[in-house]
Amino acid sequence: MSVRIVVADDQELVRAGFSMILGAQPDFEVVAEAGDGAQAVAAVRDHAPDLLLLDIRMPVMDGIEAARIVCAESGCRVLMLTTFDLDDYVYDALRAGASGFLLKDVRRDDLVHAVRVVAAGESLLAPSVTTKLIAEFTSRAAAARPAAPPSERLAVLTAREQETLRMIARGLSNAEIAQAMVVSEHTVKTHVSNVLTKLGLRDRAQAVIAAYESGLIVPGDAS
Repeated sequence: MSVRIVVADDQELVRAGFSMILGAQPDFEVVAEAGDGAQAVAAVRDHAPDLLLLDIRMPVMDGIEAARIVCAESGCRVLMLTTFDLDDYVYDALRAGASGFLLKDVRRDDLVHAVRVVAAGESLLAPSVTTKLIAEFTSRAAAARPAAPPSERLAVLTAREQETLRMIARGLSNAEIAQAMVVSEHTVKTHVSNVLTKLGLRDRAQAVIAAYESGLIVPGDAS
């Protein structure tokens, strides 16, 4: 079964290039293209794709607002693109529900891999973007205290699940978490699934946000 994709970018050559790369994959189908955020939302409504590849800076409606609408209205996964890894909107894009974040100069193979990862239900962030995200959380946490202590917001999680969430927020993979907790990867996958389900989160990207906003992770813990 093919992964149905909408490609949205205001630069026609960039949009066509991504569409060509993805459309060449036997398990991908580019069902529509969009030149601005409003068109992207309309394309998702019309074609019900599995994934929206979305430029964060778009005319008419920016990528963040488009992502917010798409994620609220559908189960379509959103993979954001930006020109710079120091984009000021990384945090807001993830808050809007984006499941992945890549730089526009991503290599062909990495783009294809990213689409497969996000379409499969995982989250994906370029390493440089992850660094930016953590820095953003650190600066925001310094400006305001969390709304609720972990004991309140994360009370639905077991101790093991809270520890799993803490490690996710530090950027550890399932294999690294398994090694740290001295359990199997299967057990870690179960913990991760329980964390996402109990907290009503879409993926690991939102889990990172939840860990910081709940106070489970504080500035310095992710280093």
